[in-house]
Amino acid sequence: MKAIFSINFSRMLLLALFFLNSCAYKQQHVLFKTDVPIPTAPPNTTYATYKISPDDILQIRNLQNIKYIADDQPVASGSGQNPTYQVQEDSTVALPVIGRVLIGGLTKAQATKKIEELYRKNLLKDPIIDLKIINLKVTILGEVRTQGNYLLLKDKTNLVDIIGEAGGLTEKADEKYIKIVRGDKAHPQIIIADLNNIRTLANPKLNLQNNDIIYISQNKRTVRTESQQNISGIIQSVLVFVNTALIIYTLTRK
Repeated sequence: MKAIFSINFSRMLLLALFFLNSCAYKQQHVLFKTDVPIPTAPPNTTYATYKISPDDILQIRNLQNIKYIADDQPVASGSGQNPTYQVQEDSTVALPVIGRVLIGGLTKAQATKKIEELYRKNLLKDPIIDLKIINLKVTILGEVRTQGNYLLLKDKTNLVDIIGEAGGLTEKADEKYIKIVRGDKAHPQIIIADLNNIRTLANPKLNLQNNDIIYISQNKRTVRTESQQNISGIIQSVLVFVNTALIIYTLTRK
């Protein structure tokens, strides 16, 4: 009888250890991990060199009169002093007076010049057109104060700019190994940035592109501390279980 109880007790203890280990384990959220060589990132495409595409949202203003894109035509879309226009599937955008303008495949500077020329030809003497692409964004995840999507509104927005907008790094961040995931989702490229190295700031690849994903993982110190806490939690749970089991065993022997 005692032998059977001892065997059953041992089995129960092993099962409990396995269960407690599974429950107490705290998963580390390591994203975008890869065990294969990463292709070299493509040439940098900044906001200034980005080619306008269908579904892009443009803010277009005539700086001669910020309330109108053309002197005798009120803004047809958008709100207040920030009119916006969406590029259609045929790569055109509909603008007051001049109608549809084909701008798909043009850079911001090229589209601005084309629109200015059309307004000069049809309506205005010296139009000064201000064009911005306002839907370009990057996503920042991991150890920053505020994760989320951030718009690219400057000709050159670099990694440090976006980290600043996100409230800066947390005390758990690994500033030596920041990943930027870029390019086609089927064939992404990864750029590694080390913010401890001042020369990193001069790297043109850190000028962000549309749809870049920035991931900042935890530093080794934090990972080690959390692992120790996990182990400590497991040990405490096991000790509680063993103590309870011994009490039950003692009581059953009486």
